[in-house]
Amino acid sequence: MFKKRENVAEIEEGNLLSPKFDNDGLIPVITMCDKTKDILMHGYMNVEALKKTMETKEAHYFSRSRNQIWHKGKTSGFTQIVKEIRIDDDQDSIWLTVDIGNGASCHVGYRSCFYRSIPLGMIKNGREVEMKFLEKEKKFDPKKVYKGQANPTKI
Repeated sequence: MFKKRENVAEIEEGNLLSPKFDNDGLIPVITMCDKTKDILMHGYMNVEALKKTMETKEAHYFSRSRNQIWHKGKTSGFTQIVKEIRIDDDQDSIWLTVDIGNGASCHVGYRSCFYRSIPLGMIKNGREVEMKFLEKEKKFDPKKVYKGQANPTKI
C-alpha cells in the first residue's frame, strides 16, 4: 500500500510516506486535541486503519484486545475528526491532531485518557504512589454507552 522502506535518506528526508509497522503490523499513534493541545489517547494503527483514517478524515485504530479495526466514536458517538496527521523522522510513530467537539476520547468516560498525574520526587514506597486526578468529571457514563459490550480494553 505505502512506499517500500528502502534507505534511511528517503525515509528521514524524503517526501513519500513509508511507515514502519512493527512485527505485529502496527504503528503507535498519539492523539492530541486541536483546540486544547491536550494529549487525548495513545493507540495503534495497522495499514488498513491508517488508510481509512486518511481517506475518511475520521480516526480509525486497531484494537489489540479485540483484534480488529475500530472507528473511534462509532459506539460512543464521540468521533475524532482528523485535522492533521504527522509522522516522526524515521516514520515509526504517528501523531494525530483531532477535533472531538465537546466530547471525550477515553472509554472510562473522561475527556482524555491521560486524566491522572503522577507525582514527582522521592519515592518512599512504590506501592503507595498516589496519583492526582486532573479531570474531575466524566463526559459520559461508560456503563450506559457500552452496555452489553465487553470492556473495550483488557488488563
